[in-house]
Amino acid sequence: MTTPRADRHPFLVLAIVLTAVFVQLLDVSIVNVAIPSIQTDINASFAEVQLVLAGYQLAFACLLITGARLGDIFGRKKLFMIGMATFTVASTLCGLAPNATTLILARILQGIGSGLMFPQVLSVIQVTVPPKDRGKAFGIFGATIGIATILGPLVGGLLISLDLFGTDWRMIFLVNIPVGIVALVAAFFELPDSRSPDAPRLDLAGAALVTAGLFLLVYPLTEGREKGWPAWTYVMLAASIPCLVGFVLLQRRKTAADASPLLLMTLFGNRSFRAGLVLSMVFFAGIPAFFFTFSLYLQIGLGFSALHAGLTTFPFALASGLASSRSDGLAKRLGTNVLTLGAAVMTVGMLAIIVDVHLGGADITSYEIGPVLLIAGLGFGMFIGPLTNVVLAGIQGREAGSASGVLATVQQVGGALGLAFIGLVLFGILGGNATAAFQDERGPLTSSLTAAGLPSAAVAPAVEHFGDCFVRRAKSPDPSAVPAGCTLPAGAPPAVTRAFTRSADRARAENFVHAIERTLLFDVVIFFLAALLTRGLPKVDLKAAAHGPPAPAEA
Repeated sequence: MTTPRADRHPFLVLAIVLTAVFVQLLDVSIVNVAIPSIQTDINASFAEVQLVLAGYQLAFACLLITGARLGDIFGRKKLFMIGMATFTVASTLCGLAPNATTLILARILQGIGSGLMFPQVLSVIQVTVPPKDRGKAFGIFGATIGIATILGPLVGGLLISLDLFGTDWRMIFLVNIPVGIVALVAAFFELPDSRSPDAPRLDLAGAALVTAGLFLLVYPLTEGREKGWPAWTYVMLAASIPCLVGFVLLQRRKTAADASPLLLMTLFGNRSFRAGLVLSMVFFAGIPAFFFTFSLYLQIGLGFSALHAGLTTFPFALASGLASSRSDGLAKRLGTNVLTLGAAVMTVGMLAIIVDVHLGGADITSYEIGPVLLIAGLGFGMFIGPLTNVVLAGIQGREAGSASGVLATVQQVGGALGLAFIGLVLFGILGGNATAAFQDERGPLTSSLTAAGLPSAAVAPAVEHFGDCFVRRAKSPDPSAVPAGCTLPAGAPPAVTRAFTRSADRARAENFVHAIERTLLFDVVIFFLAALLTRGLPKVDLKAAAHGPPAPAEA
């Protein structure tokens, strides 16, 4: 057993591994803004684009626990570099993809690279950074999560708008190549290696069970809404239960027999870890759900461009980054109470956004949205910065890999559950309120069409057809798609076209305002529940913990 070389600065190591966190999380959201460009350029269907999004997240979520154990066995530096190399090669394939099938397969390969790479990050921090600096390191880790998550749409919109070298959407993937190469070179020379001495071989049966169980759980949650929740989604969800239960039973037996389990079940004897997993799952059920709904509200509801939407949400990233980077000092003063404060501020932030949306209505501006997003971002930063340090308090070096894999997996599953539920709520409200939104526009549209010179006998049928198309579009799994038979004829008078476009934009904005006000109540409940759950955490004196002995890093 050895400790990391003293000539390696822990924060240089941190900078290298956080490169992985940044590009991995950036690629979760950056593709959303490129969907129209991808559909047009390679003639991809809506279902294929959904697989481009889901394939990455699915491969990532299913490999986290296995990837963490592979790092324990073969060395975390080696697995980090393999994961980064795989991610970089896959990014190249994505950027050069000639068709949708190639892009889907390349995105799955990207997810595999992320699944191998990401769990090594927390393990490396846990065994490399001294306890006195670990809170600061996890604060920077939290800042990276916040900034990368929210910058995806902004960076994606900017790259597509710049259209560098005529690459259009492809640059959102190609930009990963230089980043990946620099990270690989830096990791080769500067990243210390560590592994667990009690992991002589991979538990193949455990790996098969957990991969199958997570696939059966996450895939229907990811794809269910778009496909209308057919019977096979429920069959898959039901089938995930015996797989995951079987995995837990197998790991308990292997841990008791010291037979190189995939997951060290001794972890769950740590109260902070157990309570922290529940808290993480609940909190992360709200974060992707918020970004998903708010992005749709800005881009489809209000008609903002991808770049405009990204700039609008930038205050959240700014506030969360600042709060996360400063959270270590606050955590040392408040202990676990800092998580309560962060979740409470997030709750207040969500309520403020609801009030702001209600008061601003369909004419709300980015300047009106920014201040309330600052509040939510501050809460997010105060929570996400200390969270990992609290959850992993008391975890030793030999358990670092298993703990990292389980924590990241729980967060991914929580996010998938939140997205599945929020999708049902948001699109259910949009569809249910569509008729009322149309009725509010019936009079103004009738007047506009009459003023545009449309024959009086044609006005009423045109308005009814508009209403039918508006309701069908609102109830569609893809609210950005125009239903069949609902495009205006090429020879329509400009004044008539403007009247329909103005009414559609207004009705859609009002419908989204109505829906987002109610949908965000889910986030209010989630973050309030998270604040309550923090009270169940054991009190951890993070200031005292910072002077404890460093966690061992086995070579």
